[in-house]
Amino acid sequence: MKTVFFDVDTQMDFLFPAGALYVPGAENLLPSLKKLRDYAAAHGILIISSTDAHEEDDPEFAQWPPHCVRGAMGQQKPPETLLEPRLVVPLAPGDYSVDEARQIIIEKRALDVFTNPNLSVLLERVGAARYVVYGVVTEYCVRYAALGLLKSGRQVELVTDAVCSLDPEAGRRTFEEIVEAGGRLTTVSEICSTP
Repeated sequence: MKTVFFDVDTQMDFLFPAGALYVPGAENLLPSLKKLRDYAAAHGILIISSTDAHEEDDPEFAQWPPHCVRGAMGQQKPPETLLEPRLVVPLAPGDYSVDEARQIIIEKRALDVFTNPNLSVLLERVGAARYVVYGVVTEYCVRYAALGLLKSGRQVELVTDAVCSLDPEAGRRTFEEIVEAGGRLTTVSEICSTP
């Protein structure tokens, strides 16, 4: 079964204490994120990464502090999460070739990565049935990604030790919701133990 790793919003503004919208403890995910990236690289697994790519006056900033502004340092992903060659897919509808990419970065300006009109078409082109989901924040963007993939008929495995929540109770409820929707919970060691 073809597998894709789905890396949600692992960006500087979320992962590091100096970030504009730091998720407490998220920097502790870096070894797990690197292990997943290295495993994907060694096994020819495509990584699809969502990234916030906000404008300076983005409407989302009425709800959240300004973060991940396009081109700013906080919008970048740390090296532990990157593979070459990469394809960046903006919000503008287009015909994007995924053939050579080892990583596809899907930009978004909302919590739900499926608001990028290119994502559904790219998922069809990739043709994977199994998605291994991880990143931040569990109860927001990770939840939208996992449930969106499940609604599209794909198998989802959520890596519980490679996600981080703002509210641990909300994170726990998200785990339950994903399982109830047909997803499965897993760990980094379980994912990376397959030869």
